[in-house]
Amino acid sequence: MNIVILGAGQVGSSLAEVLANENNDVTVVDIDRLHLQRLQDRLDIRTVFGHASHPDILMQAGLEDADMLIAATQNDETNIVACHLAQLMFRVPTKIARVRGRSYLEHPELFNRAENEKAIDIDLLISPENLVTNYILQLIAYPGSLQVIDFHDGKLRLVAMPAHEDGLLVNKKINTLRNHLPNHIKTRIVAIYRKDEIVMPTGDTVIRTGDEVFFLAEPQHVPAIITELRQRKEKPSRNIMIAGGGNVGFHLAQALEKTHQVKLVDHNMNQAREVAEKLNNTVIIHGDISDKDLLLEENIDEIDLFVAVTNSDEANIISGMLAKKLGVRRVIALVNNQSYVELIQLNGIDVAISADRITTSNLLHHTRQGDTVKAVTLRRGAAEAMEVVAHGSENTSEIIGKTIAEIPWPSDITVGAIIRNDQVIIAHRDLEIEAEDHVVLFLTDPNSTSAVAELFATSKPSWFSWS
Repeated sequence: MNIVILGAGQVGSSLAEVLANENNDVTVVDIDRLHLQRLQDRLDIRTVFGHASHPDILMQAGLEDADMLIAATQNDETNIVACHLAQLMFRVPTKIARVRGRSYLEHPELFNRAENEKAIDIDLLISPENLVTNYILQLIAYPGSLQVIDFHDGKLRLVAMPAHEDGLLVNKKINTLRNHLPNHIKTRIVAIYRKDEIVMPTGDTVIRTGDEVFFLAEPQHVPAIITELRQRKEKPSRNIMIAGGGNVGFHLAQALEKTHQVKLVDHNMNQAREVAEKLNNTVIIHGDISDKDLLLEENIDEIDLFVAVTNSDEANIISGMLAKKLGVRRVIALVNNQSYVELIQLNGIDVAISADRITTSNLLHHTRQGDTVKAVTLRRGAAEAMEVVAHGSENTSEIIGKTIAEIPWPSDITVGAIIRNDQVIIAHRDLEIEAEDHVVLFLTDPNSTSAVAELFATSKPSWFSWS
């Protein structure tokens, strides 16, 4: 695909790297020459210096030949105007805009031509802040989880959990899992992350202490499976402290305050006041989240979960490590600088999340050929999960009518499950693919996505000919 990205910040750069590595033709536009030069030094991409919403700059970027525009600058208005011009001047097929302002997000009809013919034609509005908020809420729903991903509107869930030494499955083969679960609970362990490597499991693979285990199951069955990996039952996070009253912190508190005891700390007096006016049951504290005395005064040792989501990586890291040292059971920190992530997870912070990684994951399926409806990176890009729809018939598809064992999958792919007419079927060798099945795959090599697209592609039957 020919893709133009506006903005070479964290989100734009992360997208450019992923898309360039998948052999797309990528052009990045930015007003910062240094950012552009750094990208060009390490990636095979084209760069254009200039303002992202100027018509002449968009023309230089080659928008007339683009299949997709991703407007990901820091300015909402720039992104919206650029998408509008992309439609008016170049008829770009797919236009995606990063938008942070709540007012825009609360009025999606302004950007939907299907509902309003006078609307600005944007195919997708994406808010990294909303994505991060929803991601954290999923982690809170499953205490101890490292990553939670939904497929097909939540009918199937992928959960990553650390295996603790007292877990029932630890030091046992995966195929013994069925002995510990009720017959109606079906699951599949699709991958294990062990000592910086992805292990593609078989029934004879032994789970070790410290493994990060990725398993698929229906949402209602997830808690029972987690118990097998963690013998001690993780307590729900009742008392929560949030560091930062920006978009993420505010929306987290708003979502949690009816069912949890929530405290929110912000160093900015005006922002603290604004948040206090909009929240009903959250305790708002003005102060420095890295102040040990403040944390002790607020009974930090009684906090079950500490979530650091300020605009500063450094503040999130320091406050998270301090909170852990002072007795908080679990810490989640927003950290966008990838060079920090491995370091901090060895020093007390349980889960480090990245807004640009989450945003990139939520955009991936829009850049894929074929019928990929979801593509999500796992373990900071070490692996990927995909949901792909099987279209066609036995005459036009290489996979429909064949069992999983008969299909020539790339060696690095595991078929996890199939969703068929709202029914979840855990994959096995003799399971036959039918038309319109949603197939959930796990890949350890992102370069295999093109092979997946070829397998799922449809073609005209051999007897077809033009008359």
